[in-house]
Amino acid sequence: MHVGLNAHLLASAHSFRRAGIHNYIYNLIAHLPHADPMLRATIFVGEGDVPDTPYRVRRSRLKTASPLRRILWEQLVQPFQLNGIDLMHELAFVAPLLMPRPFVVTVYDLSFIRYPQRLPAARRLYLRALTGASCRRARRVIAISRATAGDLHKLLRVPLEKIDLAIAGVQPHFKKLPRAEVEAFRAAKGLPERFFFYLGTLEPRKNLPTLLRAYAKLPEADRRAVHLVLGGGIGWMTHDIPRLIEVLGIKQTVHQVGYLPDSELVYWYNCAETFVYPSVFEGWGLPVVEAMACGVPPLVSNVSSLPEAVGDVGMQLPPEDEIAWCEALARAVRDAAWRAEQSERAQARAQQFTWLQTACATVETYRKALEN
Repeated sequence: MHVGLNAHLLASAHSFRRAGIHNYIYNLIAHLPHADPMLRATIFVGEGDVPDTPYRVRRSRLKTASPLRRILWEQLVQPFQLNGIDLMHELAFVAPLLMPRPFVVTVYDLSFIRYPQRLPAARRLYLRALTGASCRRARRVIAISRATAGDLHKLLRVPLEKIDLAIAGVQPHFKKLPRAEVEAFRAAKGLPERFFFYLGTLEPRKNLPTLLRAYAKLPEADRRAVHLVLGGGIGWMTHDIPRLIEVLGIKQTVHQVGYLPDSELVYWYNCAETFVYPSVFEGWGLPVVEAMACGVPPLVSNVSSLPEAVGDVGMQLPPEDEIAWCEALARAVRDAAWRAEQSERAQARAQQFTWLQTACATVETYRKALEN
């Protein structure tokens, strides 16, 4: 079995694009050889970082970090580069309209249908036009959560028997660190002694205005006690966030720290007291589970895949209910016993998700696709 992997959404080092989809593709490629040592694969990629791998890597001459050039490669170049490939794995939503090989496709979420107003128009239109067609023509469709599988069936009419699950894992280095190591990092970065932590690309579906308004409703003493740190690269349509922080009068205790390198994430999680994720829609919510692996209790929205990710750990809240979020933040500030209990439960929950399981499920999909 020789599988081709369209990995053009892998990002280069120190890019804000090294977020959810990049992490999923990167860790899947890293673990596929352990899932099936006999698997042969060719990885098609642009400038993005590829993990150490026994597989062949073919880099495009097109600089496909540009969405337009990536689409041109995907639709016009890819079909002519598949000699010797038995099965193609399209790792992000879309396959070429002219695909000369059997293929499977991975779909992370259907936010472009569920919440179209929260995505850039060009991205939304491309995904709407081609994701459904790709799923209908694919041998198998991989969803990264049960919530996404349900949306594929309901919104795109993909038969349930054609959908496989390959849920994201957690890298083993995400764990609770020794206190001395954590405090040394806190001092080096000048971080508050206590803080709520959000991590994710800053974009409208992450619903940060609700979080900011809920935080602003806390008594001033609570805000002074526990700051709010927003980590992640700037996405799109987020120019109002700094202005909202100013208008709400919370500038002294809200900190935007921008893109955070992968090598530092475990320390940021460990320094945080509670992880907050008010997103209105997620395919999975990888930062939530990574934070849980580090013993950080989560406060998340009660929609899409987030309840699936956290189980019965932490608190689940309506994404637009500022009062509910404020009350949850207040409890997280004041209830040390709750934080300690939820920290232990968070670690236990996160241990259920491994990238080797993700890779094994993916290899099983390859086998099913070639058995048809």
